[in-house]
Amino acid sequence: MSIVTEGQELWRATDARREQAETTRFLRWLAQERGLVFAGYSDLWRWSVTDVPGFWRALWDYFDIQHDGAIEAVLTDAPMPRARWFTGTRLNYAEHVLRHEVSGDPDRPMIAHTSELRPALTWLSWAGVAGDVRKLATRLRAMGIGPGDRVVAYMPNIPEAFVAMLATTAIGATWSSAAPEFGAQTVIDRFSQIAPKLVFAVNGYGYGGKTFDRTGELTRILGHLPTAEHLVMLDYLPGAGHPAFAGRITPWEAMLSGPAVARADFAYTRVASDHPLWILFSSGTTGLPKPIVQGHHGIVLEHLKSGAFHLDMRAGSVQFCYSTTGWMVWNTLMIGPLLNGRVVLYDGHPTWPDARVLWRLIAETGVTTFAVSPTFMQMVRGQGIHPGAEFDLSALETILLTGSPSTPEILAWTHEAVKADLYATSQSGGTEVCSGILAGSCLLPANAGEIQAPALGTDAVAFNERAEPVVGEVGELVIRQPMPSMPLFFWGDTDFARYTASYFDDYPGIWRHGDRVRFTPTGGSYVLGRSDATLNRYGVRIGSAEIYRTMETFPELADSLVICIEEPDGGYYMPLFIQMAPGQSLTPALEQEIVRRLRSERSPRHVPDVILEAPEIPTTLTGKKMEVPVRRMLMGEAPDKVASKDATRNPAALDWFAAFAARRRAGG
Repeated sequence: MSIVTEGQELWRATDARREQAETTRFLRWLAQERGLVFAGYSDLWRWSVTDVPGFWRALWDYFDIQHDGAIEAVLTDAPMPRARWFTGTRLNYAEHVLRHEVSGDPDRPMIAHTSELRPALTWLSWAGVAGDVRKLATRLRAMGIGPGDRVVAYMPNIPEAFVAMLATTAIGATWSSAAPEFGAQTVIDRFSQIAPKLVFAVNGYGYGGKTFDRTGELTRILGHLPTAEHLVMLDYLPGAGHPAFAGRITPWEAMLSGPAVARADFAYTRVASDHPLWILFSSGTTGLPKPIVQGHHGIVLEHLKSGAFHLDMRAGSVQFCYSTTGWMVWNTLMIGPLLNGRVVLYDGHPTWPDARVLWRLIAETGVTTFAVSPTFMQMVRGQGIHPGAEFDLSALETILLTGSPSTPEILAWTHEAVKADLYATSQSGGTEVCSGILAGSCLLPANAGEIQAPALGTDAVAFNERAEPVVGEVGELVIRQPMPSMPLFFWGDTDFARYTASYFDDYPGIWRHGDRVRFTPTGGSYVLGRSDATLNRYGVRIGSAEIYRTMETFPELADSLVICIEEPDGGYYMPLFIQMAPGQSLTPALEQEIVRRLRSERSPRHVPDVILEAPEIPTTLTGKKMEVPVRRMLMGEAPDKVASKDATRNPAALDWFAAFAARRRAGG
């Protein structure tokens, strides 16, 4: 691989691509329809965060948002998090996804899918998907599911999950999903907070050449959801059993039986801008995972914007994001259909039997936009695979590396081993906005390791310790203006107390995202990792509290602490430190049981890289685990810069971790 330096230019769009770019079309539209002329992306971004209502109203008109009612206010005067968008109007997310059924041949492909359990590649048409959504939505209404009811899914990334999500949101019900590899307690911690009325579920799944029967886990989950009246079961794993359930069980096939529902006979439930679309869960470092509620209006606008202007997708684009239903990226997979394109779904291990499996699917389906974590690209490189030489990637235009910071070397290798003329972009966002915050544009050059620019309509800057915007210095990533896809609220958080504490306590009225970032004078940025104790595990954020809840059930342990750091080579290191109870010791049997319990109760991502015995876990004077100081020491910061011993209940414990960090840096 060629030697590359941080910030080195790796790619610049040809004049032809710049001319055909969706952002260029939008710039022309603004000049013709609004009399607004901008020199390029940077100029457009400055306007988008200066005239916030004007920018989002322009998107509303440009994308021809279908709605009832008249706009009273594009953006209300209330400060974040109480700001509201497009008041007076009503629309529906699923209607916008499926409105392209008749924008061309209804029998043209919409979804391509394959999995380890269904290895044959299958295409579903627009007419077929839309017809199933109407039929399922009509059946849900007949079962008493209506606007605001919560519908949850314990399903993998398969077409049935997408049909269920679209049918749920089509009738104004509120959706939430969890991946079947999640252990029962992890799902219970999420779904029990939102009191679902109906559950979609599979009986098992396949991963890495193995099959996993989940009927036992599902039985336990259902037992903790007393409000659930209906279970819709899909027998995805042949030969697996059925869970015990006190309510009514309906097979998936029965939900789609009967006559078709014509377009003219089906009405989408259009809802106000404060109506819940879905609930995503972002695990924090204390308490249960945060139930983040987003709305129809914000997600429709944000996903249209992101797809068109930051990924350069258009009608006919083919989108493939490797994801599970437990990650917010799954909720972005309808960007392709929103723009009258197609989407590719895959359920299985990304590198089994080797890392060619996804590239083979990309070639077979003509993917134009591929989104995956930098970790996957490292695995491809590590296996000596050169995708561009082995597969027909002629249709591929864009690769989005997301979920974690991408190193300069990986971005450079992507151009060398995949495709030279490729818009390879590293972007950073969050579950909270279900989109990008630091994004990119094919109108800008792509530099090694650098995120090109803040997303349009996203007033993102770095704050120093004095809450001043800084360039060229590492600071806290903040957002100074509202975005439509910001959470409406947290479920059950009626007074915004938990919402405010999560994002607005440090800078009232300004969103603190929790990332450390450095901006360049040209508007690019480098994300340097989390500034809080959230664990970034192979690009997916999980909460330390989930691990602690399992650790607290071990009588052999007095306390524990888990952290995760990003390594300089783009990898991760997640150690679990445990303090033994008096008279106890860390044995191989206990270590194996900790791993087993974390894997089964939580998920494989919750299993640490190593379990280490520490004499004591450092805590503050109020008893809070000192996760952030330990994390910063392991990342190389001086102990006296990350914590004050005067604020530490047990200073000697902090000394042990400082010595451990020093030994690790020295290679010990």
